[in-house]
Amino acid sequence: MVEAMQLSGHDLRKALGHFATGVAVVTAAGADRSPVGVTINSFSSVSLEPPLVLFSLSRSLWSLPTFVDAGRYGINVLQREQLAICRRFASRGQDKWDGTELIEAGADCPLIAGALLHLRCERHDVISGGDHIIFIARVLDANVSEEGSPLLFWRGGFHDLSASHAA
Repeated sequence: MVEAMQLSGHDLRKALGHFATGVAVVTAAGADRSPVGVTINSFSSVSLEPPLVLFSLSRSLWSLPTFVDAGRYGINVLQREQLAICRRFASRGQDKWDGTELIEAGADCPLIAGALLHLRCERHDVISGGDHIIFIARVLDANVSEEGSPLLFWRGGFHDLSASHAA
């Protein structure tokens, strides 16, 4: 029998970096209708019937209480030309919304213009998951763009689908 190694958080993050993921920005609105958003790559389909997806957010995220309290979410799957948006929404200490063009989607789930996919979702469940909170959301509607190429995250860097191009 092979004994399992104990992985540090850093080692696990590096190992999981070998799994390429898409990049999205999840958004919500606070009680005062001010928008919040954060870059994620922890996004997955859960169920087709009912239509459920999930994403997870770190417990240390300053806007986590807004997401926990929100009843609706916007999920914006970014295209490779939106690397600057990805980085802005992944950072702390700057106005993430300054210069971000929004699609009118109501005050409860802002959607970012130019994304490959927009999902409007409502909260289905919120689950504790270690140092993250897991959000399961029911998809209300989707808007898919047939133009563009997805922004991908792999081995600690951003890429697109072409073999020779890295963002």
